[in-house]
Amino acid sequence: MNQTIAVPLEIKQAGPAQLGIKWSDGHESVYGCYELRLKCRCANCVDEWNGAAKINRELVPQDVHPITIESVGRYGLKISWSDGHNTGIYAYQSLRNYQN
Repeated sequence: MNQTIAVPLEIKQAGPAQLGIKWSDGHESVYGCYELRLKCRCANCVDEWNGAAKINRELVPQDVHPITIESVGRYGLKISWSDGHNTGIYAYQSLRNYQN
């Protein structure tokens, strides 16, 4: 089965605390930056063995926002956040399916 995964065509700030992505399938997503930061699935944020969140929500500033956003191969984005976190990769498919 050949299923095409939508990829970002445009990434922009959609508001003071929101990130917008226009996808290749025509869909437009708007993500709350704080919520997106909490969705990080890296080993610092999620236990690799049991999948439990390790991130302390109280330590993430409510006004957290992307400093830089880079493509990682053809499958994801690496976001460097204003709270200093930068090890997570957000897979396109996960981002496209994520609902705020």
